[in-house]
Amino acid sequence: MSGLIESPVQIWLAIEPVDLRRGIDGLSAIVQQRLAQSPCAGSAFIFRNRAGNRLKVLLWDGNGVWLCQRRLHQGSFTWPKVGETVFALSHAQWQWLIVGVDWQRLSAKLPDHWQV
Repeated sequence: MSGLIESPVQIWLAIEPVDLRRGIDGLSAIVQQRLAQSPCAGSAFIFRNRAGNRLKVLLWDGNGVWLCQRRLHQGSFTWPKVGETVFALSHAQWQWLIVGVDWQRLSAKLPDHWQV
């Protein structure tokens, strides 16, 4: 992730869709109760709505919590099949995911000069 947010230690996808009207407290509760993780451990947690066209990212940076949202105007985000509770992503897979590319079918490394 770029900008004000430092790169997280790990990036986790919450597989089951969630109601994205939830805020920091509601999503933190999901991280603790359903994913059995600590929301303050430096990892990023990615949540998706049922339609698959919106994401929310929850990230503790040491001083506070970031809650960011992304929406695609066309199409949907590629997501792992339901069956697991949480799925770990690499930073390269994260970069492909947020631009709407099917990251599960790619194995190529993002070029360093490529801007998202």
